[in-house]
Amino acid sequence: MIVSHKYRYIFLKTSKTAGTSIEIALSRYCGPEDIITPVSRDDEVIRHSVGGCASRKYPAGKRQYGPSDWFRYLFHGKEKQYFYNHIPARKLKRRLDPEIWENYHRFCVARNPWDRVISQYFWRFRDVSRDMWPTLDEFLESRHVRSLQRKGYKLYTTCGKVQVQRILKYENLSEDLEAVRLALGIPEPLTLPGAKAGHRKDRRHYREIFTPRQRDRVAELFADEIRLMNYTF
Repeated sequence: MIVSHKYRYIFLKTSKTAGTSIEIALSRYCGPEDIITPVSRDDEVIRHSVGGCASRKYPAGKRQYGPSDWFRYLFHGKEKQYFYNHIPARKLKRRLDPEIWENYHRFCVARNPWDRVISQYFWRFRDVSRDMWPTLDEFLESRHVRSLQRKGYKLYTTCGKVQVQRILKYENLSEDLEAVRLALGIPEPLTLPGAKAGHRKDRRHYREIFTPRQRDRVAELFADEIRLMNYTF
């Protein structure tokens, strides 16, 4: 997640939508007072290698610490995050100055849910022996798919109301991102580094993987987003 005071935008980060790559690309043009939430250690290395700004302005103040926060800080060195990677719009709105929330350009990325589920399936078990993977039917009923709901449609809406001015489509990302860049006045085209790419070995289209019953289950689970974004199988 990024809140850029320099270019007056808020990037809400959904999952499995090239969010980390977009963050890294955007961070190259962030200012010293911009809020940039942390990514993984490997992705921070990529961010540094392309000249991006490191994460900053995200920790909570010590007055906001509870007992468990102090335990993690004192014994594990982990700071409490006031702003974090996949923070939902409803929380971010409460934590920002209303003037910032109302006047900055808010945007995020959506992705065809059938494609997104398959991407998550292969990503989640990338380091697990193939014979230990759950079946796709089992996966569709797991917490991993509930996480996709929470870090997707439910992240950028509140009670069904969209909280961003623009939803970019993953399927048209280059063109949509360029339109945002021009609207914000960022001086150069954004080059995405491909963070987290290259882990998937099975490159079949999702239509070749889902059974009719699995297809319908995804349609049921992501019905609101499918309707909003006019996605089809």
